[in-house]
Amino acid sequence: MTGQVRQTLEGSTAKVTLSNPAKFNAMSRAMWRALREVFTGLQRNPEVRAVLVAGEGGHFCAGGDIAEYTDFRFHPDGLRDFHENDVWGGLSAMLDCDLPVVAQIEGNCMGAGVEIASCCDIRVAGQGARFGAPIAKLGFPMAPREAALVAREVGLATARQMLLEAAVLDAGTLLARGFLHTVVADADVPAETLSRAQRIARLAPQAARLNKQALRALAQGQTAESLLPAAYDYADSAEHREGIAAFLAKRAPHF
Repeated sequence: MTGQVRQTLEGSTAKVTLSNPAKFNAMSRAMWRALREVFTGLQRNPEVRAVLVAGEGGHFCAGGDIAEYTDFRFHPDGLRDFHENDVWGGLSAMLDCDLPVVAQIEGNCMGAGVEIASCCDIRVAGQGARFGAPIAKLGFPMAPREAALVAREVGLATARQMLLEAAVLDAGTLLARGFLHTVVADADVPAETLSRAQRIARLAPQAARLNKQALRALAQGQTAESLLPAAYDYADSAEHREGIAAFLAKRAPHF
């Protein structure tokens, strides 16, 4: 087994680092399982208000660890277990996390990297970052739930280009197509993403969780009307009262 997923905490901001630097942080099965454990733990941690996801050594994630593939890819049951339990287990833990997640995208962001970035709320990339899912060169398609996730976030036209042409796109293109929120000089990516995560962490944490829950429900096809029964239960919360009181008193809120 190679690679690991590390978690560190700086104040109320957690940093999750994909670490398999010899392979540009390609995701091994162990790393997918660790990703699930890390985000399941973050979801339960009331002290964390924002999460930053990064790769080690100047790359985000170059895809899956192909050296492992001959162990399971040639048998339908093993292949299903890999995608539905290991991969989707990690991705769904990210998607189910109510904390705002910021992606620090540098260098290679391919295949699994695009999938992980698609689970993040705010995506910051360096000018030299490259994006794609050229698995057609490896002879297999993207798994259905992973394809649905990527198509929703990068857009169907871009997903077709990545999967059918094995196209590799630059950061400027992904910014223009709405996948990225900002592109900065490569050297500025770590500082920019940390600044954004810390800024989020200073905002109202309950509001962030409620917004993520609502946006997730809407993305899953629920109607706004279905959310109305509990939509205003926060009315008497301390956070709500503090935010309004601070505005009226012309002072910074203490969340």
